[in-house]
Amino acid sequence: MAKEAVKYVWEGAIPLQIHLHKSDVASHPAPPPALVLAPRIGYLPLLIPLIKPYFKDSLPPGEDSIWFDYKGFPLKWYIPTGVLFDLLCAEPERPWNLTIHFRGYPSNILIPCEGEDSVKWNFVNSLKEAQYIINGNCKNVMNMSQSDQEDLWTSVMNGDLDAYTRLSPKLKMGTVEDEFSRKTSLSSPQSQQVVPETEVAGQVKTARIPVRLYVRSLNKDFENLEDVPVIDTWDDISYLNSPVEFLREEGKCFTLRDAINSLLPEFMGDRAQTSGEERSIDDTEEADGSREMGEIKLVRIQGIEMKLEVPFSWVVNNLMNPEFYLHISVLVKAPQR
Repeated sequence: MAKEAVKYVWEGAIPLQIHLHKSDVASHPAPPPALVLAPRIGYLPLLIPLIKPYFKDSLPPGEDSIWFDYKGFPLKWYIPTGVLFDLLCAEPERPWNLTIHFRGYPSNILIPCEGEDSVKWNFVNSLKEAQYIINGNCKNVMNMSQSDQEDLWTSVMNGDLDAYTRLSPKLKMGTVEDEFSRKTSLSSPQSQQVVPETEVAGQVKTARIPVRLYVRSLNKDFENLEDVPVIDTWDDISYLNSPVEFLREEGKCFTLRDAINSLLPEFMGDRAQTSGEERSIDDTEEADGSREMGEIKLVRIQGIEMKLEVPFSWVVNNLMNPEFYLHISVLVKAPQR
C-alpha cells in the first residue's frame, strides 16, 4: 500500500487548459488554448518549454516576462502545481483553466522568476531548510556532489521515481516507523523521505517534520464546495512554514489531527469543530452571549481529502513532496466573535 501511495504522488498530474491572455495576442484569429498535463510535484515555469512553442506565432515582439493567473489571480511560481490546485479549487476544476502572460509581470505581487534556474534554486533551498529542520544542519545537501544534485533535480523534473529513490538516501533524512503499516513502510521506496526518531524518557519518540501549511479562511459558511467563492488576493491565505513536533507515546497514535492542532490550535481545540461533526448548543453559546467557533471544512494533501484520524506517520512516509516538505492545504470557516 505504501508503494502505491508514493507512486500516486509521483504520477499525479492535473490537466491544464492554458489560454493566452488577450493583451498578448498579436495574431488573428486568437490561438485556441493549449492542453497540457502538469505533474503535481512540478512547478508552472517548467511547463513553459511546452507552452511557448504553441503560442509563438501569436506573440508580439519584445522580451518575455512569463507568468500565470487563475481567473485574474496571479499564481506564485515557487508553490508546487498540485498545491496551487488543491488550495485554489475547493471543488476540483478539470481541466484547470489558467491564463499565461508573456508581458506585464506583476512584480508587486510575484517575486522574479528566471525560468528553470529559479525553480531549481527554490528546490535546493527547500531541501536545505528541510534537512536543517530534520537533522539540525544541512551538510548532507551542501556536501552532495554537483552531478548528484543535478541528477536529483532532473529526476524531479522528469517524474523519475526510480532515479530519485537511488539518489535521495544520500541526503540521510532518516525514517519514521509507520503506525499504520509498520512492515510495509520500511520497504517503501519513500522510506528515505521521512524524518528520524529519537528515544527519550517515558518511552516517547519525537521528531521534527517539515510542514508548509496553507490556510484559506472564509467568514461565511457554505454547504457545498462549489459554493466557495473565487479567491482574489493572497492576503486571504495564511502561510505557515513551520515544523511539526511529532510526539509518539506508547499506546497512543499521533494523528493528522494532532499535527494540525499543533499549528492551528484555534481551530482544533476542545471546542472547535471539524466539518461533519455534530455540535451541541453549549458549543455555540457562552455565558456572555452567543459565539460560533471556528471549523475546519477541508484538509487536502496531494489531492486527497484527508480524514483527520489517519496516523501522521503514514502521511509523512507517503505524501511528502520530493523536497522533503509536507504541503497541507486547509479550508476553514473563521470563528465569529
